[in-house]
Amino acid sequence: MALKVFNDLAELSIPEVESLLKLARRLQTKPEPQALAGKVLALLFLSPSLRTLSSFQAAMIRLGGGSFVISPDMSIHGLETRSGIVMDGVAAEHLREAIPVISSYGDALGIRAFANRVSLADDLADKEFMAMRELASVPLINMESAIQHPCQSLADWKTMDELGIPKQGGKFVLSWSWHPKALPLAVPSATLHMAAMRGMDVTVVRPDGFALPPSIMAKAEQAAKLSGGSVRETDERAEAYEGAHVIYAKEWASTRHYGDRVGDQKLREQLQDWIVDEPCFARAQPDARFMHCLPVRRGVAVTDRILDGPRSVVIHEAQNRMWGQMAVVYQMMGPGA
Repeated sequence: MALKVFNDLAELSIPEVESLLKLARRLQTKPEPQALAGKVLALLFLSPSLRTLSSFQAAMIRLGGGSFVISPDMSIHGLETRSGIVMDGVAAEHLREAIPVISSYGDALGIRAFANRVSLADDLADKEFMAMRELASVPLINMESAIQHPCQSLADWKTMDELGIPKQGGKFVLSWSWHPKALPLAVPSATLHMAAMRGMDVTVVRPDGFALPPSIMAKAEQAAKLSGGSVRETDERAEAYEGAHVIYAKEWASTRHYGDRVGDQKLREQLQDWIVDEPCFARAQPDARFMHCLPVRRGVAVTDRILDGPRSVVIHEAQNRMWGQMAVVYQMMGPGA
């Protein structure tokens, strides 16, 4: 499978995703330490990261290649990201020049850029990332954008496969959790679609005012039709957790007050009881697992006893970021690419 852009699992077929996962498992058990010898992955981080940065660097090292990292904090000139701006401030370099230059130094490029959370329509269209995509001259990896996080989704799919969590008939609950800030929609959007594409029965449980956008739900419903899964949304927590094989906690902004910090804050300040704890699992499967993309705020989104207990597979997920991304860069730059 030739891979020129890794942006959204929806741009791949189910067999193509399965092929990437098979390759990830092969590279995990049968290393190819020279597969990417002489290859360079350029990494542009416009938003911070722990797992994404370290897992991509580790992936390249394990395959014999190298990487370099650029971020606004590291640039001696400062990087301007806004369009149509008169650059008379601190930043002396614009992304319109920086991305083509960075691309020319690498065999592939990864970009990570959070949502602006000003216009919901712009973020749903991934407007900022798509503009940057046009500037890249080499194969491109979306390391998280306003509405996508395919690297996390690939790792989560691999994790559930390894845990023996069923596809058809498996119940996946995407559970909104409280956070003091309004966070992006990328992970909930990508996670919902991934679980639906995997063929699971997916329930999104969230408070009133935090419903996922209709276009995101419709996209997941289409994936479920192709895979034999199902998708629904509710605000009834006890009923949502019934029979769950996975409770995946994630925090995100109010879609009712998107871009309105005061409105969002006023709504979320009443919802601090939306925390994943053992009672959430009372009606789930006996061996139900807890998942989260990390980072996670202990005692805020989830309790210590869940994170430190046998249900939690968050470290397993995090390690699978590296194996999944090894498969992606191998397909982009490795033998036969």
